Amino acid sequence: MRSKFDEQLHLLNQEMMQMGSMIEDSIQKAINALIDQNVELAKKIMDNDTQIDHEQKKIENLCFNLLMQQQPVAKDLRVISAAMKMVTDMERIGDHAADISEMTILMSKTKYIPNLEHINRMASETVQMLIRSIEAYVEKDMKKAVDVITSDDVVDDLFDKNKAEQIQREPQSAESAADMLMVAKYFERIGDHATNIAEWVIFALDDKKMTK
Repeated sequence: MRSKFDEQLHLLNQEMMQMGSMIEDSIQKAINALIDQNVELAKKIMDNDTQIDHEQKKIENLCFNLLMQQQPVAKDLRVISAAMKMVTDMERIGDHAADISEMTILMSKTKYIPNLEHINRMASETVQMLIRSIEAYVEKDMKKAVDVITSDDVVDDLFDKNKAEQIQREPQSAESAADMLMVAKYFERIGDHATNIAEWVIFALDDKKMTK
């Protein structure tokens, strides 16, 4: 019975990594579409969000089956419960990648796009946070989860720098500045969701944390 349970837990880990890979791909493509003003790529990202939603439901069903068909002990319950909470945050990250793509389409007729250095770095940092948070869950690595939470300060700092940069722009480009600030906000939220994922990993691994 336990071997069957462990086999399904392994499958759960694989599906979590698969969903993480899908979201990582969406974020990477979203920033590329923004930089290149690639409307077609932005539309594809928005369309692919449905596949991420489907993967979320697949993982949730797997978790329900583990809870109903097996007999998980307390630690197993935390691992499964954490996975169910994590995929909610993961799905929201996928939504924000689609939101950024929608902004790319909205700004596609704007000839001038300001320096995207800070936003580009935000994208890179949040992708790494997402990857490490899922790795922490699969590898049962508490330190890696804590490192993800610490990394959110870097993303917040980059958001503040981007905000200051947009405020300094010329009045005639106020609308474009507001759009870019919204894009930065979406990346900042992605960082927050990656932090939430890492916190659920800690919940799953720490025997003393019975409630979040």
